[in-house]
Amino acid sequence: MANLKEVRTRIASVSSTQQITSAMKMVSAAKFRRAQIAILGMRPYASQLNEIMSDIDVEDGVMTPYHETRQPDKVLLVVVTSNKGLCGAFNSNVIKQASARLEYYRTSGCESVRLITIGKRGTEFFSKQKDLVLKSYDAILDAPAFDEVSAICESLMSSFCDKEYDRIELVYNQFKNSLTQILSTEQFLPIVTKSSNSASTAKTRHDYIYEPDKVTILKEMVPMTLRSQFYRVILDSLAAEHGARMTAMQKATDNATELLKDLKLSYNKARQAAITNEIIEIVSGSEALKG
Repeated sequence: MANLKEVRTRIASVSSTQQITSAMKMVSAAKFRRAQIAILGMRPYASQLNEIMSDIDVEDGVMTPYHETRQPDKVLLVVVTSNKGLCGAFNSNVIKQASARLEYYRTSGCESVRLITIGKRGTEFFSKQKDLVLKSYDAILDAPAFDEVSAICESLMSSFCDKEYDRIELVYNQFKNSLTQILSTEQFLPIVTKSSNSASTAKTRHDYIYEPDKVTILKEMVPMTLRSQFYRVILDSLAAEHGARMTAMQKATDNATELLKDLKLSYNKARQAAITNEIIEIVSGSEALKG
């Protein structure tokens, strides 16, 4: 009977876990839907800004301080993770990629490599290394507003223009669908320009009419485009996070369901064996009395 009691305890425990993971999956599904709508609505706008800017900056001599390419002696990595766990390999993949980029720049002879973290998981991990994390912006993931994200972006842009850093990279998970997240490392600054001589660029360029002129428009559009791109990265990461958590909780619920089936089968077998033993004991006792 002790064995039966252990199995009953495990069944109750797994059943409770199943209810929790199922509830978390439904919560993540609701959050995922909102995040998906936000990123799918943002992408066309950000893509169009990039397209217009690319058509301008392929022209010779049309440059801004954000295009200035320097020897990457001072590098800043912006690492975007999540504030919570239980989302599979979502955070560990970003941390591994950021660690690999750190090692790459350190072995390349860079004077300094610093981090800005967005998300508690990344902050907790990299804060173990002294003087590595410059700043943390974990709170913006709770309810990311464009103004707050733009303020962070403005500080990055100012740091680059003031030559505090020669290169700024973003490490994050890009949203594809609820099952797939694309681990991405993008160069944020300096802006990578397209060659005006390439055949692919010549085919995709548009014949815009510029008022007042290309240089003035570019100076206005570059900061706007950078802010929109940075905001897109945050929305991408959020949608990817909720999709990963929803998938992880679905798998956990399915595993709990399978485990419950096995435990109930084991319980029924043990119960049947106990009943059979009791019947055998009763019959044996009855036969002994007859003898």
